[in-house]
Amino acid sequence: MSVHVAESAGFCFGVNRAVELVEQAARSGKKVCTLGPIIHNRHAVSHFQEMGVEVIDAPQQAQPGQTVIIRSHGVTKAVQEALEARGVEVIDATCPFVKRIHGIVSKAEAEGRLPVIIGTRSHPEVEGIAGWCTRCEIFENVKELENWVNSGEISPDFPISMVCQTTSTESLWRSCENFAKKVFTNVKIFDTICKATEFRQSEAASLSKVCQAMVVVGDTHSSNTGRLAMICREHCDRVTLVDNASELDPAFFRGVADVGITAGASTPAWIIKEVNKTMSEITNVEAVQEEFEALLEQSIKTLNTGDKVVGVVTGIGATEVQIDLGTKHAGYIPYDEVSADPSVKPEDVLKVGDEIEVFVVRVNDQEGVCQLSRKKLEGMKVWDEMATWCEEKTTVEGTITEENKGGLVATVKGIRVFIPASQSGIAKGGDMASMVGKTTELKITEVNRARRRVIGSIRAVSYETRKAAQEKIWNEIEVGAKYHGTVKSLTSYGAFVDIGGVDGMVHVSELSWNRIKNPAEVVSVGDEIDVYVIALDAEKHKISLGYKTAEMNPWNKFMTAYNVGDVVDAKIVKLMTFGAFAEIIPGVDGLIHISQIADRRIGKPEDVLSEGQEVQVKITDVDAENKRISLSIRALLEPVAEEAEEAAEEVAEEAAEEAVEETAEVTEEA
Repeated sequence: MSVHVAESAGFCFGVNRAVELVEQAARSGKKVCTLGPIIHNRHAVSHFQEMGVEVIDAPQQAQPGQTVIIRSHGVTKAVQEALEARGVEVIDATCPFVKRIHGIVSKAEAEGRLPVIIGTRSHPEVEGIAGWCTRCEIFENVKELENWVNSGEISPDFPISMVCQTTSTESLWRSCENFAKKVFTNVKIFDTICKATEFRQSEAASLSKVCQAMVVVGDTHSSNTGRLAMICREHCDRVTLVDNASELDPAFFRGVADVGITAGASTPAWIIKEVNKTMSEITNVEAVQEEFEALLEQSIKTLNTGDKVVGVVTGIGATEVQIDLGTKHAGYIPYDEVSADPSVKPEDVLKVGDEIEVFVVRVNDQEGVCQLSRKKLEGMKVWDEMATWCEEKTTVEGTITEENKGGLVATVKGIRVFIPASQSGIAKGGDMASMVGKTTELKITEVNRARRRVIGSIRAVSYETRKAAQEKIWNEIEVGAKYHGTVKSLTSYGAFVDIGGVDGMVHVSELSWNRIKNPAEVVSVGDEIDVYVIALDAEKHKISLGYKTAEMNPWNKFMTAYNVGDVVDAKIVKLMTFGAFAEIIPGVDGLIHISQIADRRIGKPEDVLSEGQEVQVKITDVDAENKRISLSIRALLEPVAEEAEEAAEEVAEEAAEEAVEETAEVTEEA
């Protein structure tokens, strides 16, 4: 039998890019999670979970400090904004071709056009596209599009912009495109089918025409994998869709000379290789039959209590699971020995034909039966894992179930783990009860199997994480580097800031451009602030940080906002023998010389002014080089004084004229 593997099988560009972004983030030591499965393949998702990558379902589940990766299908604008509002690092792994569609529908709506999307309504990609406009129409086939037009809801001359899901089939898109061109007079059509998808579908069609059987590899929940299977069935009668090599059925290949393999865009290469290899083994390798003597020996071998044996599930009854051990004994597992979790039903974890390993609890040679336990074996394996984790200092996850006088108790794979208070990571006197119910990382530090006692440490994980962060910072730090840190403590001379595992000190003089007496006037413990490195001493592990920036400089603010001749409100902050200093804006003072305080000569400034008094002044001069400002109150009073003098002169003139007239009248009478 000949096997033909499609060249385009497996990851497309967008999916490969998303996978690489997740792997890079996970290896960088960040606390990474993806918003929904990064791709539609459970094997790839499981692989990332083993790397510590968590899957969250909604932006509200994202925690500060996490790195959240948007999956290749993309998300709505509202979801993206909700993520950014959570204060997390967002890595957008949306396929660039999908991102382009977001821009098309957003622009269309801004231009007054109605976005029309051809695709599957429930598909994450389509839901994401629809979220980049406030109104749109979605159609899954040309019939739905025709019904919409015939209903009269839309006018043929209404402006629309039509796009399609990147994984849509060529035939579906062309039928919708041709119909839209015939009906609408003002339509813009954007062919947004991904060319990689188009090529993969075309290749699948060509391959299925010449092969007697087709194997489509991919997750059954993947839309593009399902479409590949549908395309193959149009040309080939024998098509199977498998998730991985274990689902291949040898009977499927009987009488087949040529078989083709294609795979969805979310199928990892290693799964495709495994399927190809297994198919070769099924078709080309002869099964080796065991010799009669070996079978006989297997059938009469004895079993002992405490043995670990492998058997095959032959039936699931009302109270027990029947197991074929390949011996003269009939094996059975009571329901309560199937799993340590009492909520688990046997049919949920076992099915007829499964090969499982079990623990021999009791052997009855007389009756030919053997009681088995899957639960005990699982428990034994967990204890083996505990010992390995302790020896290899592996970080594991546990759920805190209770608090007691000595510390905390966590459950790790059903095993009770005691965490002493000193290893809880909580400061003495802190609230340990707040940890109950939370899932946390810890290390197993001691395992006593005989006493069934396990001790763990949360602090050990924190120490390692902090140590790694410190090494990274000291390897990369340089003068001028900027960091987002947290204020850890305050002293009279400054504030200590944690910049990611290393503490630096911001001197009180670097906290503010204004005169401050205490760092608490500017920052508080727990504040998150942006700082930059002023100086560092790698040998002594000392870092000097700066907080105030040029943008905060009040002098720069003054020079931007004020000019000579401006009249401003100011507050008297200090009185001197030669004048008074007035604050124009916090951090910027100007001098009102004694000669500029009043419109008359005064003995000392306090005869007219007092500290704290609000006054109106005029800016008469600015010395930018020396950062000096001259102010004047008198300049605002002089016009008033001149008007008073002019009025007095007019009164005097009028009085003189009246006196002259009176004199003339007296003379005439005389």
